[in-house]
Amino acid sequence: MTPTAPVIGADRIAYGPVHLDVTEAERSLAFWRDLIGLTEVGRERDAVHLGAGGQGLVVLHPGAARGARRGHRGLYHVALHLPDAAEFARVVARLATLRVPQSPTDHIFSMATYLHDPDGLMLEITLETPERFAGFEITPQRVVMRDADGRLRGPTEPLDVQAVFTHLPDRALTEPVAEGAFIGHVHLHVPDLRAAVAFYRDAVGFDEHMVMASIGMADLSAGGRFPHRIALNDWNGPGATPPPPGTAGLRHVELILAGDGALPALGERLEGVGARHEPAPDGVWTADPAGTRLLLRAA
Repeated sequence: MTPTAPVIGADRIAYGPVHLDVTEAERSLAFWRDLIGLTEVGRERDAVHLGAGGQGLVVLHPGAARGARRGHRGLYHVALHLPDAAEFARVVARLATLRVPQSPTDHIFSMATYLHDPDGLMLEITLETPERFAGFEITPQRVVMRDADGRLRGPTEPLDVQAVFTHLPDRALTEPVAEGAFIGHVHLHVPDLRAAVAFYRDAVGFDEHMVMASIGMADLSAGGRFPHRIALNDWNGPGATPPPPGTAGLRHVELILAGDGALPALGERLEGVGARHEPAPDGVWTADPAGTRLLLRAA
């Protein structure tokens, strides 16, 4: 079962399920289902589908030989975006109550907390707050955010968790993740930042938002209000190598393209940049310059 994700708001590109290679199904389910609160929506022989409100979000593929390894290209983190401030507060409070190590962070255009699954894969839990974001400045040394009140802020500040908890709803902490949650972005380690930005911009169709060469990172948007739909960094070094075969990590990402003629136009763009691709039953398979596999489908 692989239900599709809706195109979110004005975005031209949205995420379908993100597929992860993990070592053991039940150990991963103890994290993604029992701790985070995703709901099991289907099983196959080699896959467990998880979601929220019946919407597929993450697919676990057990059988990896080892956990994630640092220092390679591939997944940095996958981000679960929650529908409102109440649900974000509830999930953060549940993690705090269970004493799960997490890193609450304020990015100005979003609030987030970070944690790791049993295989070392990083999950970001996100609340989009683009109304708090007014712009940014990139210097050779740093990136500075400007908030809606005109204040200059860092791109990663400690989150005011007590302020977050003022939005706590009456809904029990033990309830599953609420309907309306969605995969809102992925963040990838890449060996060549410039090549990765060009591929996701010119071939896939994302918009270049921030290219921060001074810190080795880039953000691309998908045409809507939220600027952070795919993020790329070269923090593991230019020329970072793939992880060893059998390592837990990102198997592939499903992307949903909006608009009439989206797939033919995609094919033309892939041809234009010389990217190898092949037809899928309901879309197109391709891979970015770092080898990350993508299944691109029409909305």
